[in-house]
Amino acid sequence: MICFKPKNDNMNLELNVDIKLYYCGTGDCENNFSWGPGIKDHYKLHYVHKGKGIFKMGDNIYEVSQGEGFLICPNVLVSYKSVSEEPWDYSWVAFNGVNAEAYLNRANLNLSNPTFKCDNKHINNYFHAIFNSIACEKAMDLKALSSFYDLLSTIIEESSSDNINSATKHKDAYIKQAIEFVNTNYSRKISIDEMASYVGINRKYLYQIFLDILNVSPQNYLINFRLQKACHLLTNSDLSIVEISNSVGYADPFLFSKVFKKYKGISPKNYRLNSAG
Repeated sequence: MICFKPKNDNMNLELNVDIKLYYCGTGDCENNFSWGPGIKDHYKLHYVHKGKGIFKMGDNIYEVSQGEGFLICPNVLVSYKSVSEEPWDYSWVAFNGVNAEAYLNRANLNLSNPTFKCDNKHINNYFHAIFNSIACEKAMDLKALSSFYDLLSTIIEESSSDNINSATKHKDAYIKQAIEFVNTNYSRKISIDEMASYVGINRKYLYQIFLDILNVSPQNYLINFRLQKACHLLTNSDLSIVEISNSVGYADPFLFSKVFKKYKGISPKNYRLNSAG
């Protein structure tokens, strides 16, 4: 295993630089190798040359295999492990800097989408070039940075569109699952945390993808769905307001009437009268 810090005596030690490399390495993982859970105070990019493994960030779990990679973001609890039957052979580079986040976003690498796919044949050469920069006596930092920029630009060029499509597909799938949950559970007391758990993501990410795709929060989607069902019952049934309230997930009819009037601008009773008239 190779691991070193590509630094120079004259290198700027402050973080207010474009990119600051921390350390890098490569090697074969031992059977049942694992790291974490823990956090880093910087970015760390991993690329898998062969083998399979699991990367976990928050409540999300990703399988990462040959030709794929994953990103650890600063101050986020993560863990990862190699699959014993096919242990990883992988490389990594740790870094930070004022433009680190912006460059990673261009590859669509972030907290919401921490994995990528890149089969470009040159990516291994760029890692080797970073490692070989240790042989430079006077400009190791510049040589390493040059190769790192080559590496990052390749990931941006080769994988960003795939990542965007993959991220969009994942978001669409999560939304469909969340809507399915609402469709089958709206008539009982449910929480957004329960919805997120059903989908398999955390509440914060669920909130974000609802805003991105539906332009509404999960809570407001649930309320609107329940009120739509209530409107149908008010118009097409003889159920009482209390019975309709219970039927759409509100055990308290006064709360139901209050929410209904807030969103519809009219009470349930008057809505029914207007619909009949």
